[in-house]
Amino acid sequence: MTEPSFAQRLAMAFTCFFQLLLNAAFARAVLPAFQALREGRPLPLPAEPPAAAAPTPVPAVATAPARVTPEQAHAPALALLAMLQREGRLVDFLQEDLTGAPDADVGGAARVVHEGCRRVLRQYLVLERARPESEGDRVTLPAGFDAQRVRLTGNVTGAPPFNGTLRHPGWLAAEVKLPPVAEGMDARVLQAAEVEL
Repeated sequence: MTEPSFAQRLAMAFTCFFQLLLNAAFARAVLPAFQALREGRPLPLPAEPPAAAAPTPVPAVATAPARVTPEQAHAPALALLAMLQREGRLVDFLQEDLTGAPDADVGGAARVVHEGCRRVLRQYLVLERARPESEGDRVTLPAGFDAQRVRLTGNVTGAPPFNGTLRHPGWLAAEVKLPPVAEGMDARVLQAAEVEL
């Protein structure tokens, strides 16, 4: 198997982020590998399929399984991105080159993006903090702490319990209320081009 290119890895990372956020079955499938990675263990290999006693006869006319296009596979993530664009102009903001823009202009634009994107998050997701403590509080992580909810940074040595300072409480999507993507809709269209007549 050839090594994936940087562009392929970047696309996979973006896709996996939204799949983990929006698809519980995908997150469940990835969990063993994630836990092994966090604990420094070798990644689990896929289970070998059981040996068949005899080959299954192939029907005379075999129909190919329905192919799922990337757009269909990632439609929920693209739909969420489209909502963030529609309400907060997130894609416009991120595509803009702000290198020479004055801080006041960036701050004014950020306020509009923040307001619209926050409205989308509140409408379609119920968010909870991953940790109840405040930033800056001292916390103790016992053996067996949930490595998905807490990421260790800094000088990580030894075994739990770990004592440290909470730098960010984290977020959990406690409830997802995204509407289904309409059949036949091109999920790639995050915002239609506007033509004024």
